[in-house]
Amino acid sequence: MMSALSPNTQAILLLTAPLIAGRGAPSPDLLTPGEYKRLARHLREIQRQPADLVSSEATETIRACQSVIDEGRLQRLLTRGFLLSQVIEHWHARAIWVVSRADAEYPRRLKARLRENAPAVLYGCGDIGLLETGGLAVVGSRRVDNDLIDYTMSIGRLAASAGRTIISGGARGVDQAAMRGASESGGKVIGVLAENLEKTVMNREERNHLRDGNLVLVSAYDPSAGFNVGHAMQRNKLIYALADTSLVVSSDLNKGGTWAGAVEQLDKLKFVPVFVRTIGSSSVGLDGLLKKGALPWPNPQNVDSFDAVFNAAMPAPRETSQAGLELSLNHAPSPVDTKPTDSMTLDVTPVSEVERSASVEIVSDAQLQAAASEELPSVITECIGSMDEAKKSSQSELSPAEVLFAAVRIVIQQLLSVPMKDVEVAAALDISNAQAKSWLQRLVDEGLIEKQKKPLAYIAKQSNLFG
Repeated sequence: MMSALSPNTQAILLLTAPLIAGRGAPSPDLLTPGEYKRLARHLREIQRQPADLVSSEATETIRACQSVIDEGRLQRLLTRGFLLSQVIEHWHARAIWVVSRADAEYPRRLKARLRENAPAVLYGCGDIGLLETGGLAVVGSRRVDNDLIDYTMSIGRLAASAGRTIISGGARGVDQAAMRGASESGGKVIGVLAENLEKTVMNREERNHLRDGNLVLVSAYDPSAGFNVGHAMQRNKLIYALADTSLVVSSDLNKGGTWAGAVEQLDKLKFVPVFVRTIGSSSVGLDGLLKKGALPWPNPQNVDSFDAVFNAAMPAPRETSQAGLELSLNHAPSPVDTKPTDSMTLDVTPVSEVERSASVEIVSDAQLQAAASEELPSVITECIGSMDEAKKSSQSELSPAEVLFAAVRIVIQQLLSVPMKDVEVAAALDISNAQAKSWLQRLVDEGLIEKQKKPLAYIAKQSNLFG
């Protein structure tokens, strides 16, 4: 896929990537993920994008960012153009591609779920389209016995038979067993690596699967980067964010990357259900995850029972609903990395930066909810209509916050056509529990939804459901 890099992607690489070539040491000036997030936010606020930092107006743009990142530091990073060209040629020879959040090819699942915390740059090899297929995330310890290796390979084989993608981390032990089981059965596999992407793609066995289109290897870290504990911990959220549901085969208790990643899903991120193995040798780690809210894996034995796990965890939308997702946001750069343009789906009339950002994020949340609601096309239609009307009114009387909530009101009312808990609403809209509670209480106060006590849940009043 290694086509010419966009100016935005080139700028992001210069700012954040070590550009490891030979034995040279990475620049000590590299922006951390947090620093880049602040810079991207600032660029958006001043109606600029990363590409402006390497354009003919770069000096002015760099100076305008002085309050966020030191001007001298930005200039030192942005002068690494020759090194970047060398590294790009090196990657190209190994069929390694690069996408940034500013590119249309960047995985929509990561943008929708991680938002501005999605990695600024992704490196990979293989069919990037596989990153949009969802599937089963399989995670576990590196050190496991042969019985668990065989068990995990059987999960991979069953996933292949069911046409479901396996997503794992590529580490020895459980990760590689799941991926090997699926690959040997002709299934699709996503390997989310924390180290040595360049070395891995050169393996003969991996090259065959990459060439056949059944495997994609992806990493948020430089293709030549070696092992780093922090990287290994951080890649866990990418594995879960790319999946529809997940299975923890083995885990230590209160320690290790597998435990940390699963607990983060259960307690904070809530992207997908977390199942744990229930047969074979006992595990205090898995028992601990069950106590934290993980689900017992039902041990499906055939394709139908395997598919039932997905249906119970996250109902698939109808084909018509999926077609309704073909919004321009799916192919548009993230608002974090690019300045707003008048081609955005919701941008019918000139509006403020706040309104633009709000409208884009609402559609993204509604897209993610497609997996749980068959009414998504009508939700989007009404949301767009609400935003259009609110924006017209905003020219005279509505604040940006009121414009935002006008659209939120429509989305939540449609979502609550069936009873849902506040945490379920938060997960569906990919927002914090506190934000969900605040919006829900406001709708209760407006008389548009009801708060049920037994069981504790919210539901839209039928008389108000369609306006």
